[in-house]
Amino acid sequence: MSERVTWVLVDGENIDATLGASILGRRPQPEERPRWDRILTFIASRWNQSAKGLFFLNASTNLPMPFIQALLALGYQPVPLSGPADEKIVDIAVQRTLRALAGREGDIVLVSHDRDFAQDLGSLAGDGRRVGVLAFHEFRSSELTAIPGVEFFDLEYDAQAFDARLPRVRVISIEEFDPAEFLG
Repeated sequence: MSERVTWVLVDGENIDATLGASILGRRPQPEERPRWDRILTFIASRWNQSAKGLFFLNASTNLPMPFIQALLALGYQPVPLSGPADEKIVDIAVQRTLRALAGREGDIVLVSHDRDFAQDLGSLAGDGRRVGVLAFHEFRSSELTAIPGVEFFDLEYDAQAFDARLPRVRVISIEEFDPAEFLG
């Protein structure tokens, strides 16, 4: 691997909310949660360089120490945040981090569907660095997909971040179509 690094910024709230509310319609079971280590491994392998993960989470009401310890063991730097309930503190922190990365070397992968990051991510794309978005493709913001030069990855299909198959409906290319999947 080269010495260049990819910064992987995880918007934990956004991924959890999309998974629970939009895909499962309920709180995920343990086997339905992302295997966060697979994301770092996927990005490091895909871009052939080390990946450093920053995992942003709202800790205004409590600090989930078991989860923090798990993230540390998986190689992430947890970023527990607190702030007023009427502010999107995770979004603010991710935006500030994207802006701070503008003055640093390295590539960036955002793990989120949120359009609030489009402007900051767009300013990073095309300046000699690789920029990616890792999310569920059907829930990515159109503002993110409109940014030229951004590479898109799917959490389940590309990064294979789940142990259980999620109940998603996706467009299937005819080359990949297998009728056995639908015939049970």
